[in-house]
Amino acid sequence: MNVDIICPLYNAEKYIENLNYSIKKQKNVDINSINYILTESNDKSEDILKELNITYEKIKKEEFSHSIVREKVAKKSNSDILVFVTQDVNIVREDWLENLIKPIINNEAEACFSRQLTKYDNIEKYIREKNYPENSYIVNKDSLKTMGTRAFFFSDASSAIRTDIFKKLNGYDGKKLPTNEDQYIAYKIITNGYRIKYCSDSEVYHSHNFTLKELYKRYYDTGIFYKQNSYLDNYGTTKTGGGLAKYVLKRAIQDKNGKVLLRFLPDMLARFIGMKMGKLNGK
Repeated sequence: MNVDIICPLYNAEKYIENLNYSIKKQKNVDINSINYILTESNDKSEDILKELNITYEKIKKEEFSHSIVREKVAKKSNSDILVFVTQDVNIVREDWLENLIKPIINNEAEACFSRQLTKYDNIEKYIREKNYPENSYIVNKDSLKTMGTRAFFFSDASSAIRTDIFKKLNGYDGKKLPTNEDQYIAYKIITNGYRIKYCSDSEVYHSHNFTLKELYKRYYDTGIFYKQNSYLDNYGTTKTGGGLAKYVLKRAIQDKNGKVLLRFLPDMLARFIGMKMGKLNGK
């Protein structure tokens, strides 16, 4: 089965060369195309793409949406499998892609996502531990009884889905989603009777060190998403968030991580208030 890779780019000058090289060195996979979509940037992203002779499509800032950009390319694809990545993932292993798409090829699942690791010793470290455990698992419609909204956890920082299923489900339904487009499609995959596999042997590094202001903005956008897709609240969203906060605090205490313990309360407040305000003000 062959693969089309889709990767949006924006101010990506520090990522492009390594990302493209990492994708091309993947073993035991049939890559049909690598599709970069560059939103007009303020850095040298376009110069680097030209210098490396990388094919790309350029769009204006007002045309960008996390969902629309991916959907337009995906719907034109004639590949067997769509693979979505973000510009800031660091791919170290040469079997990353093979391990990501193998469950689809073997008919274990219709969609998959990778394990994400971080290089930072911050709150994100413990969030990654909780969200991306050492053992792989598969979720389906029956998983909703025990996992609730957790069954829709899915990240297109590194993910794969059968092309025919993406098209059959009509992708993101042409919606201009502000964020969480991956959760949107995961909901459709699961509730339509398909399966998602978390592939712990498909590893990428995806590291962030957000300021409180950046965290607030991210969760504000997430709040808007939940306001627009309020049916997701029926699956226990707030319980999932509370469990994650408890895990982070417990692990930070175990590790005697003073930096994380000092940051914990303002960090969680930024997330909580951002989410609440997004839900309040979202249309």
